[in-house]
Amino acid sequence: MTALCQPARGSVSQPKERAPAKSVDCHFHIFGPDARYPYAQNRGYTPPEALVPQYKAMIATLGIERMVIVHSSVYGTNNRCSLDSMAKLGRGCCFMVAVVDERVGEAELKRLDRLGVRGVRFNLFNVGGPSRDALDIVARRIAPLGWHLQVYVARAQLPELAPVLAALPLPVVIDRMGQIMTGWGLDHPGARRVAPADRWRPRQGQALRLSQLERRISLRRRRPAGARAHRRRGGALSGDTDWPHPNFAGTIADDSELLDLLSEWSPALRHKILVENPAALCGFPL
Repeated sequence: MTALCQPARGSVSQPKERAPAKSVDCHFHIFGPDARYPYAQNRGYTPPEALVPQYKAMIATLGIERMVIVHSSVYGTNNRCSLDSMAKLGRGCCFMVAVVDERVGEAELKRLDRLGVRGVRFNLFNVGGPSRDALDIVARRIAPLGWHLQVYVARAQLPELAPVLAALPLPVVIDRMGQIMTGWGLDHPGARRVAPADRWRPRQGQALRLSQLERRISLRRRRPAGARAHRRRGGALSGDTDWPHPNFAGTIADDSELLDLLSEWSPALRHKILVENPAALCGFPL
């Protein structure tokens, strides 16, 4: 039996400053209803239902206008829940990152593209997703569509994967900041491996997505190295909520508090992370 995650927060607080116009939530999940969208048998965890109306209430509080739903490993390669949720959230304001394996054909990829899919996720951290062996095949198959590849890996996998990802003919997003941890600093080998400041650029081959602030980077404790890292890499970061924050223990994040952390940075950098970079990566008009 898989571990049961905590449920999403019932509500979020009001942020000190709402998100800028055209802000994008680049990573969130919708789970359920369970009776309509059963979970895959081979999965790493079991999330409680987290439905479209709950998500819409959260982003309305934050002021987020655009979104990218990321298909979860708990559904395997059955994208139906996320596709249906994307349609409910609105064509044009919601795109999607799907999960496919090496069996996917050109006709199916074109269908997904018409529906609003703009990338494929490889979750090599949790069970249930396509294997590492399919990564190169799928990446080269989706490149002509202008999609990006999103990769979630354990830190120990990055040294071997980094040159493979750098050679792929499409933008690559390193999910959850490659699990860079608070306090590492810019000179830590893991930080240098994941995000050399002169390489990670949206639409130019690589990107580093700012994700899971409550678990990976404590911005309140960022001085001095963390602040320098984020300011130097702002050109390659994009922001997200990771709602409903699948987590087994601890406090579930208040998304308004996470948004408030970004208000400590310059308005220009905040706009780049929340508006410009996501637009470039997923094709939202500015």
